[in-house]
Amino acid sequence: MPSIQLGRKTAGTGHPAYIIAEIGINHQGDVQIAKQLIDAAAQAQADAVKFQKRSIKRILTHEGLEMPYENPNSFGKTYGEHKRALELSENDYEGLKIYADSLGLDFIASGWDEESIDFLHELGIPFFKMASADLSNLPLLKHTAAKKRPLVLSTGMADMDMVRRAVAAVEPINREIAILQCTSTYPSKFNEINLNVMAAYRQAFPQYVIGYSGHELGIAISEAAVALGAAIVERHFTLDRTMKGGDHAASLEPGGFAKMVRDIRHIEEAMGISEKQVQESEIPIFKKLAKSVVSLQAIPKGVTITRDMLTTKGPGTGISPARLDELIGKTTTRNLEADCVITEADINWH
Repeated sequence: MPSIQLGRKTAGTGHPAYIIAEIGINHQGDVQIAKQLIDAAAQAQADAVKFQKRSIKRILTHEGLEMPYENPNSFGKTYGEHKRALELSENDYEGLKIYADSLGLDFIASGWDEESIDFLHELGIPFFKMASADLSNLPLLKHTAAKKRPLVLSTGMADMDMVRRAVAAVEPINREIAILQCTSTYPSKFNEINLNVMAAYRQAFPQYVIGYSGHELGIAISEAAVALGAAIVERHFTLDRTMKGGDHAASLEPGGFAKMVRDIRHIEEAMGISEKQVQESEIPIFKKLAKSVVSLQAIPKGVTITRDMLTTKGPGTGISPARLDELIGKTTTRNLEADCVITEADINWH
């Protein structure tokens, strides 16, 4: 049964789903909003909060930095200005990690370049979460795997060959791996989510933990993912879905996130065991609602029972109707009145 240690908790078969509140860049570049999001994630019972760390000059060419970027979600006139406006400082990260730790949350971030990975490693995050955008960035994956911390891979914008290639790249370096099914559209269309890919991942990678990173509307799909065996669930998280920014519309607000966590925990509890059993709490209900073998007429002591003497009625406190045929040809040990529930003691079984 594969499992992986993610911060304070173990994720995998037999363990509760590890739930990540993906704050990403929904903090708007404001450390106080980031703290409010951490507070809300703790209240919603998330296991971890996740941010996104970038070295802007490292991830974009000069042309990419200077590209005009004027739209309703823009925080700057160029794409570089926009990305810089949404980037927290290293000091901010240090303070936010301390803050999340104080609330019992694992603090993690996806590093989008080697410098960011190095910083996050020094910061002491418990594991690395790699963005779907970097699944094909094998140099970055190898650099991250070499840090020897658990590695969680999102697999949006990829086919199975790309996923196999990514896993094969890091396996020789680090085998603490989890793989998340993901569709990288915001929000995702339901017919493109493909939760059944998790089963394909379990078959292709039986040694690794499988989970789900979702960008869909609502909470039902993420809950269904857990019912289908997702050991990790990641969802984008915001204070208000109408806030300025590209990720808010595909995020859950605190109330929705809390309901999702509640429902996931209920689903896990309800999955229970695979052996069908009568529950202890069902026994009094059975006695009230189920049927027993009942005398259709008065039956004197010692009389041989025939089928026309019997019927079935509630309550279910006597011999089960499933055993009615066993009574035919047997004799009674006492006088039975009509409309009487027949018990084991009423029958001479010899």
